[in-house]
Amino acid sequence: MAELDRFRHLAFDEIPSTNSEALAAARAGDPGHLWITARRQSAGRGRRGRAWTSVDGNLYASLLLIEPAPLLALQSLPLVAALAAHEAVASALPLGIEARIKWPNDILIEGRKAVGILLESEELPDGRRAVVAGIGINVAQAPDHGLYPVTSIRELGGTLSADEVFAHLYRSMAAGLSLWNRGEGLRAIVAAWRSRAAGIGERITVNLPNGSLSGTFENIDEEGQLVLRDDGGAHRLISAGDVFFH
Repeated sequence: MAELDRFRHLAFDEIPSTNSEALAAARAGDPGHLWITARRQSAGRGRRGRAWTSVDGNLYASLLLIEPAPLLALQSLPLVAALAAHEAVASALPLGIEARIKWPNDILIEGRKAVGILLESEELPDGRRAVVAGIGINVAQAPDHGLYPVTSIRELGGTLSADEVFAHLYRSMAAGLSLWNRGEGLRAIVAAWRSRAAGIGERITVNLPNGSLSGTFENIDEEGQLVLRDDGGAHRLISAGDVFFH
């Protein structure tokens, strides 16, 4: 894959946060396509400011991209990250064990969370936009993060190490970004995401910053928003929230 040559990788034993390290590299002028990994994080974080417990044996990886797409297309980048993480996890699982994507970008194995993804964006002093996709994968252990049941690749019979799972992620993210093509290939990305999704057609509750909504998870739209049919039959588009299955 020629596109693999565009990527670089810095590996650390322990740092506060791979996302923070990637953003620091961006501020220092890094051109992007830089992977940062660590065996441990002392201050890992997840979505909505939650702490991400970072124990030995799991994968903590962040990819720095500089100006990866026009601003309006960036909202679909989480779909690319989720697809790449799904492929990496699926490659590490024994036959018959199923991984699915839970909106917006968690990965479930047999219904339990094994991957969290945090995307962060920052405008740099020179006007460039840095985007970091942080991906945490429970390879060897499954720390309890509180909101959802959790599992790990090892718990379900997988034998790959964190480094081996990262090798799959490195390739799958390169392939996904090539398909996405700065937003031009979004239709193919959305179709692939839908085919791997958990819970489409099921009843869900979505917790939002100002309340919650319940209804049927109809689909995701062409921009990656969740389409919820509420109990009154109205369709609502949701761009961010925590989904709970009934």
